[in-house]
Amino acid sequence: MSEDPNWWGRDFLRRRPDDEPWALADRVVTRGELRSRVSGLAARLAAGGIGAGSSVALRMPPGLPLLYALLAVWTRGAQVVLLDARLTAFEVDRLLRVCEPQFLLSAESPPHGTSYLVEDVPFDVERRPSGAPAADDVCLVQVSSGSTGTPKVIGRTACSLLRELEAYAALDGMPGARDRVVLLNSVIHTMGLVGGILHGLNSGAQMVFPSRMRVADIIGAAREAGACAIFGVPVHFALLARFPSGPLPALRLAVSAGELLPDKIWAQFHERYGLPISPVYGTTETGLIAADLTTGPRPPVIGRPAPGVEVDVVEGELLVRMERTPYLHTEYADRFRDGWLHTFDRCDRGGTTGCLTYRGRADSMVTVGGLNVDLTEVEQTLMSHPGVQEAVVVCGDVIEAHIGGDTTLTQAELADWCRSRLASFKVPKTFRLSTGVPRNANGKMIRDRDVLSTQKDDDAHTHH
Repeated sequence: MSEDPNWWGRDFLRRRPDDEPWALADRVVTRGELRSRVSGLAARLAAGGIGAGSSVALRMPPGLPLLYALLAVWTRGAQVVLLDARLTAFEVDRLLRVCEPQFLLSAESPPHGTSYLVEDVPFDVERRPSGAPAADDVCLVQVSSGSTGTPKVIGRTACSLLRELEAYAALDGMPGARDRVVLLNSVIHTMGLVGGILHGLNSGAQMVFPSRMRVADIIGAAREAGACAIFGVPVHFALLARFPSGPLPALRLAVSAGELLPDKIWAQFHERYGLPISPVYGTTETGLIAADLTTGPRPPVIGRPAPGVEVDVVEGELLVRMERTPYLHTEYADRFRDGWLHTFDRCDRGGTTGCLTYRGRADSMVTVGGLNVDLTEVEQTLMSHPGVQEAVVVCGDVIEAHIGGDTTLTQAELADWCRSRLASFKVPKTFRLSTGVPRNANGKMIRDRDVLSTQKDDDAHTHH
C-alpha cells in the first residue's frame, strides 16, 4: 500500500463518489480519476524511497500534474516544499540550500499557450545527498511572494491547515458541495491552495480551470460551467471589468485575495457585472485571517476575523494569535513575540462589528526631509486619477511612483494631479510610466525598489 495510514488529509481526499466531477477545463476530471492518479504517483514515489518524514521540493509548472504530485507526496506522509516554476536557476539553488529537501521533483514548463489542464508533464525525481528529513511536524513549506523584499521561508503544520479549512467551511457564502468555482489564484500560494484546492476537496466544491489564462477563456469557462464563483487577485478582476462580455447569470460571488483590491477595480467590476467583489485577507504565515463573502464591502474594508482566528490591533498594527512561530529560519524571529505574529499591516477595527479596515503597510511610512510620508496615501491619490490603473510608490533617496495605465499620460499631468491633492513634500519626484507595473508569479505587484528599478530608463520621467 502506497498511502501512509497517518497522513492528515486522507478523509477529504476519499470523500465524494468516484463519478463526481473534481475539476473542469478541456474535459472533466472525476474524483475517481483524481484518486487513481494520486495513488499511481504515490506508488512511484514510494519505490524511489519517499515516505513518512521525507522532505520533497516540488518545482513544477501550474497545472493538474502539480496537484497530483502535491497530493501524492502528502499521501506518503512526506513534507512538501513548494517552489515556483518561474524562479531562476540561481533562485532555486539558493532556496534548496536554505531548505535542504531530500528530494526534488522538477519539470520543465510546457510551450507557451499550452492548456492549463495538461494531461502529463514528465518530471524528474532527484535525490539530494545533502538533504535532511522533514523537521518537526511541518507538512508544508512555502516561500512568501517576496513582493516587499527577501522571500521568507514559512512552515505550516497539518493542524494549522486543518484549522484553516474549518474556518473556510464556516464562512457564510463560501462555495460548497457541487458549487463550481473558477480558480485563478496560483495553487502554490495560500488562497489558491487552501481556499481553492483543499477547500474544494474538503467541501465537494468543483474547481473550474480556464483552458488558457486569457480573459475570453476565463469568461467562457465560467459561462460554460455555470460557475457560481470566481476566485482571483486584483489584476484578474481589473481585466474582467474591462472586457466587453455579456452577463454571467450563475455568478453570485467574486473573491479577491493576495493584495488590497483598489476601489476603482471594485467599482468597475460592480458596474459591469452587478456584483461586488468580496475580500479574503490572509498571509502566508497565518493563512486566512478575515473575510466578508456576503456583503462584498467596498475597499479598504476587508471583513471580520474568520471563525477561530484571534486578532488584535496594537498602535494601528494588526497582530494574529499563533501557537508557534511560522518561520523556519531565524532572520524573521522578531515578527513573532509572546504568541502574536506581527503582520506589519496597519488596520482599524470597528468597535461593535469587529470589522477590519486596511490602512496600508506599517513599513509604508517613510521620512522625507524630516517629514513623515505615508506611501499608501500617495498610491491612493494616484489611483484616483482616471487614467491610472495601477500604482506602486516606493522611496529611496526620493519618492518614486511606478504607474500602469493610459500610455498617453505624462509626468507633468501626474505631478500636477498630486500637487493639487497632496502637500508638496509628498509628491513623487520620479514617475515611471508603462502599461502595467511588474508583478510576481502570484499576480501581486512588486514593491521591492531594486526590482522596480530594473525597468527601462526611457520609461522614467522626473519632475522638479
